Amino acid sequence: MTLSLTPRPEPVRADSPYQSYVYAYPHKSAYRPFAHPSPSTTLNGEPPAPASDSRPLLADLWRGEDVRALSLYAHIPFCEMRCGFCNLFTRSTPPAEQVTAYLDALERQADAVAEALPEGAAFARAALGGGTPTYLTAQELTRVYDLTERAFGVDLSALPVSVETSPATATPDRLAVLAERGATRISMGVQSFVDSEAHAAGRPQRRAEVDRALAAIRAATTADLNVDLIYGIDRQTSRTWEYSLDTALEWEPEEVYLYPLYVRPLTGLGRRARAWDDHRLALYRQGRDHLLERGYEQVSMRMFRRADAAEATGPDYCCQTDGMVGLGCGARSYTSSAHYSFDYAVGIGQVRSIIADFTERDTAGFAHAEVGFHLDGDERRRRHLLQSLLRAEGMDAADYAARFGSHPEGDFPAEFGVLSARGWLASAPGADRVLLSEEGIAHSDAVGPLFFSAAVAALMADYEAR
Repeated sequence: MTLSLTPRPEPVRADSPYQSYVYAYPHKSAYRPFAHPSPSTTLNGEPPAPASDSRPLLADLWRGEDVRALSLYAHIPFCEMRCGFCNLFTRSTPPAEQVTAYLDALERQADAVAEALPEGAAFARAALGGGTPTYLTAQELTRVYDLTERAFGVDLSALPVSVETSPATATPDRLAVLAERGATRISMGVQSFVDSEAHAAGRPQRRAEVDRALAAIRAATTADLNVDLIYGIDRQTSRTWEYSLDTALEWEPEEVYLYPLYVRPLTGLGRRARAWDDHRLALYRQGRDHLLERGYEQVSMRMFRRADAAEATGPDYCCQTDGMVGLGCGARSYTSSAHYSFDYAVGIGQVRSIIADFTERDTAGFAHAEVGFHLDGDERRRRHLLQSLLRAEGMDAADYAARFGSHPEGDFPAEFGVLSARGWLASAPGADRVLLSEEGIAHSDAVGPLFFSAAVAALMADYEAR
């Protein structure tokens, strides 16, 4: 599960280490609708003017793009329950007929997108996310694989494919589909192995169900296992945090993600302040050190990978330069100069409305981009920097220079000055590899917003959660 950010219900303190989780730039709250057909009017008895539609065609957005190593993402916006911390685009327990209608629309969209991609499009990786993809039945999961492979002419078993699951839906029949179709990574949001903490975070799960699901994943598949844990939950202590960490490690997961709990609008959790920031930061440091001492390597603030785990094999993919094709409500697509998606919401009424609109479209209805953001040269620099700098390995300045003809510190002197002054930069000025210090990585959610453009920051601030 990926935890994204929408604007907070109150202003974030300027010195808070938890300002914005930057997993993509710009964030979807900076997206705005592309122009839609203008209304026709009658003036002085004249016939109405034809409606104009300046929404970009997908074919135009992808024309001229390098499509030899794309990422494919399919979003399944359904879950068995809505967690109290979640602001992803999803709804719980939809009627069966809506799930069927959604998959029908997903197939129509896949056909439209495949038609819009330039000749020679190929994929280097894929993921099923949500929501919870394994909310689907085994037969429905099979259909998602089949429609994707048919539309794009891709063999998903030949690619690294990541799939999200949950304790309640990691059942033998669903896992059998994932094993048969070659899923290489299965990620499960446990959040806490202490039932009372999971409940406090708005996730009413039982420890026995978590154990059953983890055992089933290990027994039924050879996929890498990722376990998500959350720190900063009410009444969570360093002792209970250590217990969750150690319990997760009993399953020898190839990856562990440590997420700070965020308070988000429309998710039902309350206000927090400075003491909570300090508590979260202390738990982060404890979790980081605990994993490093037990044979894990830090990849980013959130991600830790077991040092002896084999890397997934497959075509090369570079998140800074290669594009992404998104299918379904909640999925985003990236070209070099534009990001686009469908409308975004968290509130159940708006989510249901957006899903209904999606399911009612015919194939032609998926030929245009709906909402998004056009990236100019400055925004492309910021995106490249953020996709690189927030990883423990840092940014290769030569790669940046080859793409943009400059050094990142020369492009953003004020921002790097702040990093240096706060002790968050480990590399020397002008270094070939630009690295955050240990504390810089710990403050990644404050580092990221430093590099938001004024335009993106204004759009995010103006976004109204709904």
